[in-house]
Amino acid sequence: MPFPVERLSRLRAHPVLRAMVRETRVTGDDLIYPLFAVPGSGVRREIGSMPGQYNLSLDHLAQEARRAADAGVRAVIVFGVPERKDGAASGAFDARGIVQQAIGVIKRAAPELAVFADTCLCEYTDHGHCLVFGKDNRYDPAATLETLARTAVSQAAAGADVVAPSGMVDGMVAAIRAGLDAAGFSHVPIMSYAVKYASGFYGPFRDAVGSAPAFGDRAGHQMDPPNAREALREAQLDAAEGADILMVKPGLPYLDILARLRERFSHPLAAYQVSGEYAMIKAAARHGWIDEDRVVLETLTALKRAGADLILTYFALDLLERKRIAA
Repeated sequence: MPFPVERLSRLRAHPVLRAMVRETRVTGDDLIYPLFAVPGSGVRREIGSMPGQYNLSLDHLAQEARRAADAGVRAVIVFGVPERKDGAASGAFDARGIVQQAIGVIKRAAPELAVFADTCLCEYTDHGHCLVFGKDNRYDPAATLETLARTAVSQAAAGADVVAPSGMVDGMVAAIRAGLDAAGFSHVPIMSYAVKYASGFYGPFRDAVGSAPAFGDRAGHQMDPPNAREALREAQLDAAEGADILMVKPGLPYLDILARLRERFSHPLAAYQVSGEYAMIKAAARHGWIDEDRVVLETLTALKRAGADLILTYFALDLLERKRIAA
């Protein structure tokens, strides 16, 4: 039988040609590296469920930021583990809070890095929810939005280049945008966790920051995993309220959602390769069941191919240090 005239394998046979016609590439410009800041000094404590990731005191955080910048990391996002928690999440907007201090430390150690600040309350509330509750123990929407706006303003004042509200609280983008603008930070963008599912993939992260809810769950304000059309409505609301970047979280289980947003919106899109995704890859690789490098690159490529412009991943530093991707 004669071969067909059109043979797609012709461009795959030679590695140089294969690279030249590659449609999707992941580089250092695409990645945001998460960092966990904790009080104290001399602390570099590995997170048990996230091998290779650490809770870092400010001195070690400065070293990690410098190391990341030298490797080619372009942006980091900072999460904080406060010394004290309360019902009002007062540590979230404290000018001397852990994230506010961490922003300053990173800016001094590696001024070329873009610093994203996690703008949420669950790490700072003694009940572990992203909400403020009133005296009757009921959700207080006005107090929650006011607290989120105060938090974003304090982070911008500390030097954050981008604030990233992650609580999926109704009206959060509008409240934060109004707060930033009124405080003279109209230039600071908002990366909204616009489509954040109530996922089972967050467990290791909650170990890292101690933010597991003391009661109930977050299914009331995070999205129900079976829903797709609702994701478009959530993203549309945040875009209308002034979000500059829209995020889908988690990443790999929701590639279809990411692709739908890419078709609908011209905004930059972010995807978060979350702690559970990271932990699964690490665990399987340690058992020798998968090739870690190949799987990491394959999953990140899938996120970018589906429409992500930015990817938050715990693999960013390792990939760049070992030159597995171009800076």
